[in-house]
Amino acid sequence: MLKPQIKEALIEQRQEFLKGDYGLERIELSFIEKTLTAPLSILISGLRRAGKSTFLRQIAHKYYKDSGFYYINFEDENFLGFEVKNFNQLFETLIELYGEHKVFFIDEVQNIPQWELFVRRLHDSGYKFYITGSNSEMLSRELGSRLTGRHLQINIFPFCFYEYLQFKTIATNNHAIMLTKDRARLNRALKDHLSEGGIALNINNKELGFASMLYQNILYRDIIARYRIESEISIKELIRYLASNISAPIAFNKLKQPLQIGNVSTIKRYIDHLEMAWLFFTINIFDPSVKRQQIAPKKIYAIDPSLINTFGFSLSNRDGAMLENFVFLELRRKHQEIYYYKTTSGYEVDFFVPDKLLLVQSCYDLSKEETIDREVRALNQAMDELKIQESYIVSMGEERTVKLDNGKQIHIVTATKWAISLYAYPQVF
Repeated sequence: MLKPQIKEALIEQRQEFLKGDYGLERIELSFIEKTLTAPLSILISGLRRAGKSTFLRQIAHKYYKDSGFYYINFEDENFLGFEVKNFNQLFETLIELYGEHKVFFIDEVQNIPQWELFVRRLHDSGYKFYITGSNSEMLSRELGSRLTGRHLQINIFPFCFYEYLQFKTIATNNHAIMLTKDRARLNRALKDHLSEGGIALNINNKELGFASMLYQNILYRDIIARYRIESEISIKELIRYLASNISAPIAFNKLKQPLQIGNVSTIKRYIDHLEMAWLFFTINIFDPSVKRQQIAPKKIYAIDPSLINTFGFSLSNRDGAMLENFVFLELRRKHQEIYYYKTTSGYEVDFFVPDKLLLVQSCYDLSKEETIDREVRALNQAMDELKIQESYIVSMGEERTVKLDNGKQIHIVTATKWAISLYAYPQVF
């Protein structure tokens, strides 16, 4: 039997869902329209408090406000002890309360073991599901095993720079004809973004220490408790180390001693947990040999600048690492497969996106000619080896095109213009 308070909780949840803030309309909302009539369940994954529930509300308001739906939030403590066998009674209760509808909106479904059995059964009967969760691999594995070919995953990140500007009501007019003061305003906004990140609640509540509370919550609920990690100190030190070494190549076997973690497999497992909870990303070197990809050092990036600023050591000059992390995040929102590239002469290019044949180098300060020469040299050799005619250097202030032999071009673009162009000219990037 369902606990009596669940019926009351369902009523309260729906009321809160309908009257809640719709927030800034997310870019991903435009993708939803293409899936409305497709027989697909939509899996929405991402960091806690990054806007998944708000995104659900936006979908419901824009596409289903006149047709009816069910809403369930399994983060509610009233659902403690809820099991897969209780879903039928829950479904009956929803019909009793709201009549018959064909659409479900479900928040934080990973809290219920074997939830995918219920979703599969109703999906096969023509029901549509919009499901959120904060553990990327768990959700993909569970839904993929039951709904192979029947679901689509959409990842919700903290605000990209384009959304951040909208959130801050800063104009994004034609960058090519902006006045000096307009460019300065955008540069100031980017520096603010690199400091406070893209999580709305953190942007609005910096003085309350929201970022620290958020990440501590994720650490204890989604990592330490979920995976029954005994060495709390070790994983905290690992997070601090990663946040302090963003964008630097890291060999896992060299972390054992400084972090006092027994073996490499434990380090890999911990980093997997951090990735599943959307705190960090790792990228491999691009190499035809999968084995060489696996044994080469990884590069680590954080989900949001606020994570770096909360856990990382406060270094006097990490502008370059913060910009590189920013460039990675902007690329990762649009591309699943991203690598770093090393030429045969050992020159490194920060990012290579194979499906777009896209090479992107990040460099905060290009004021010195030797710096430009170094970045151009690396890209030129990489372009030769990969048979690519164009590449990009993203910086804070420089903007011009370097023309090389055989018609190759390297476009040096400002970070603000480049980040805005990702959405103004998405076919390019």
